[in-house]
Amino acid sequence: MDISVVIPLYNEAESLPELYAWIKRVMDEHQFSYEIIFVNDGSTDNSWEVIESLSKQSPCIKGIKFRRNYGKSPGLQCGFSRAEGEVVITMDADLQDSPDEIPELYRMIMEDGYDLVSGWKKKRYDPLSKTIPTRLFNATARKFSGIQLHDFNCGLKAYRKEVVKNIEIYNDMHRYVPYLAKIAGFTKIGEKVVQHRARKYGKTKFGLNRFVNGYLDLITLWFTSRFGKKPMHFFGLLGSLMFFIGFVALVVVLSMKLASLWSGDLRPLVTNSPYFYISLTAMIIGTQLFLSGFVAELIARSSPQRNKYKIEKEI
Repeated sequence: MDISVVIPLYNEAESLPELYAWIKRVMDEHQFSYEIIFVNDGSTDNSWEVIESLSKQSPCIKGIKFRRNYGKSPGLQCGFSRAEGEVVITMDADLQDSPDEIPELYRMIMEDGYDLVSGWKKKRYDPLSKTIPTRLFNATARKFSGIQLHDFNCGLKAYRKEVVKNIEIYNDMHRYVPYLAKIAGFTKIGEKVVQHRARKYGKTKFGLNRFVNGYLDLITLWFTSRFGKKPMHFFGLLGSLMFFIGFVALVVVLSMKLASLWSGDLRPLVTNSPYFYISLTAMIIGTQLFLSGFVAELIARSSPQRNKYKIEKEI
């Protein structure tokens, strides 16, 4: 099979027939063998009934229905696990992504050799309240990941089959699929300018809280990718540094006290010096960080995944 199209959706019943017809037209024009996997993420409208109706019209349509709303990441993960095409295309169900982009995305994977191609909605039809935070978010993601993409969160992407079978998307990590692919060893990541269409039906399902959550997820992903298998390198180093600062502060306090005793002045108390409290606090924090790293190291070493590595080929 040439292409699998994975479409997570939530309350998009109105757009589904038009989206399917559009995808079918593009696939037939280019004679692709394909499947469309609709993942109904706990919709409260009649989205599932529409998917069932469409599946009776075409054997190419497959559907997954969640009992409740889990989010986009679980939807993509379940769709990826069932995808059979050599190239996997993801897109949103709101008709803001154009299926006319599919042939070129497919070509970039199969002929240009990309592992992943991400869409870039260079010209957007969103309000400034959404575009400005999006630009800041993408700039931060580029800095942390080292991947020079303009639009990490674009729903329109193309993947080599091996990529989707070797990454795990969880929580809200769908924003960072290119970063997950890079961590898994798929480093040929490209970008294509794609058309952004104004929403035709319904309303957006995303709020501003996704930007806050997005930054937290990015920090989590960066940390686990760098220190997931060696947490002591982070906590141990930071704890040792804090303990050293506390120890230096303690030496200063004791030196000042010894100097006053040598001169015969017994009045200055150790607790009157701010360095006493600095040393106490820093040494306690340093010890806690070091112990946290030690416990994390024990957990990492006992994990069944500790020696699981991505092997590309064997002879």
